[in-house]
Amino acid sequence: MAEGTVSMADVETSFQKFAVHGDTKATGKEMNGKNFAKMCKECHIIDGKNVTTTDVDIVFSKVKAKSARVITFEQFTQALTELAPKRFKGKGKEEAVQQVYGLIAGKDPANAGVTKVAKAAAVDRLTDSSKYTGSHKERFDDSGKGKGKSGREDIPDTSGYVSAYKGSGTYEEK
Repeated sequence: MAEGTVSMADVETSFQKFAVHGDTKATGKEMNGKNFAKMCKECHIIDGKNVTTTDVDIVFSKVKAKSARVITFEQFTQALTELAPKRFKGKGKEEAVQQVYGLIAGKDPANAGVTKVAKAAAVDRLTDSSKYTGSHKERFDDSGKGKGKSGREDIPDTSGYVSAYKGSGTYEEK
């Protein structure tokens, strides 16, 4: 490959970041097809006209080993070499490859569409323990902190005192 403006170390760093994205067991040495497609989409290699998601999937299948489900960094560079002329039509192969590397270098996987915590007035009202009434009110102390088990259960009083006992004499006399 011709030495371009983009260093392979930057491309490899981006490869590793995308390789471990969403997979807790990933080491960063190999990338699966889903993450390869994600990388191509986020780095704008997929443009919808010249390169589509189908093209990316076909190239991924072509460069990976027959029974493997992942590609190494070497296979990754080979895949980009195949995609580059399609993405940058009318350019030389080496120049197109360098431009693809330029799109990838320094990119991180974005967490687009990740669920945010809902912060609405309705949720605040529902979770404010100071507004609770009835038996639910007993489960929280004045600061709004839960009492735990003591707030949930009727704990029997084992002191020996009987509240409604009429104490004139013994039980047998009646």
